[in-house]
Amino acid sequence: MKTIAFFNNKGGVGKTSLVYHLAWMFSCNGLPVVAVDLDPQANLTSMFLDEHRLEQLWSDGDHPETIFGAIQPILKGKGDIKCPHLERITENLGLVVGDLGLSRFEDKLSAAWPLCHNEDEAAFRVMTAFHRVIEHAMHLQQAELALIDVGPNLGAINRAAIIASEHIVLPLAPDLFSLQGLKNLGPTLREWRKSWKELLSKAPKDDDLSLPKGNMKPSGYVVMQHSMRDSSPVKAYQRWMDRIPLVYREAVLDVQSKTLPPVSKDPYCLSTLKHYRSLMPMAMESRKPMFFLKPADGAIGSHVGAVKSCYDDFYSLASKIAEICGINIEP
Repeated sequence: MKTIAFFNNKGGVGKTSLVYHLAWMFSCNGLPVVAVDLDPQANLTSMFLDEHRLEQLWSDGDHPETIFGAIQPILKGKGDIKCPHLERITENLGLVVGDLGLSRFEDKLSAAWPLCHNEDEAAFRVMTAFHRVIEHAMHLQQAELALIDVGPNLGAINRAAIIASEHIVLPLAPDLFSLQGLKNLGPTLREWRKSWKELLSKAPKDDDLSLPKGNMKPSGYVVMQHSMRDSSPVKAYQRWMDRIPLVYREAVLDVQSKTLPPVSKDPYCLSTLKHYRSLMPMAMESRKPMFFLKPADGAIGSHVGAVKSCYDDFYSLASKIAEICGINIEP
């Protein structure tokens, strides 16, 4: 079971779009994958599904086909998780549907964390709810990989989501706010990892309670580049780009390095994704990834080359992530 969370304390860096496109890229290259929406804003879900389907999912009682429905028995104190519904996007791609109601789980998770220190089995079931939902979903999809989208905060929901993740990939924008996000996130990840490892020694030895190892390994970062932002040219962001390798090592990896490569040669940089200008709004209108756009969708002229470049960029990134996880995708 390979699980990757895409996480940054700073919002608006293109994290959800990154998860969406990678899920499509893995699935269309022969790898069964599950996309898991654990952001209470449910933006990933809204990228995959139209409003008609969302209304169906969110209007049905306790939302039995969303992540909120899967954790309802725990939230109400009436039992354990339900086997989640897996929304089939394609044969190789399934979605654990997000839900705005998930924010109601925050208090339950916050209360469960200290109770785990008392070897409280119910508290461990709360803390591992996301992990076990993801396990069930991956079994339903027969998937090797789960991509987890989380919100831009350091709250209890994200802590539980990150605990369920083997790997953490950090999407960044080349700006002050993303670097500050790294400085907040790095120490927090180390604290969560240390605390969960300690709690595992107190966990109940129950064969039906699957516990995540809590590796939460920082596996690299992705720089989401911009050709123009707030009328500022690209060179205005170069100084922030130059600082990323240092901040990533010091804040996230907790290591010191005298020799720092530029981002373009940094082994921790998984990709520097270009700004694809008008491809994204075109893709949203067509409800498909940017790299699947056709002339019928409006991808004509210079857009044709941009679509191919987009495909190549995401395939290269997917290949690197697959290598990190020890899995293969088709060429």
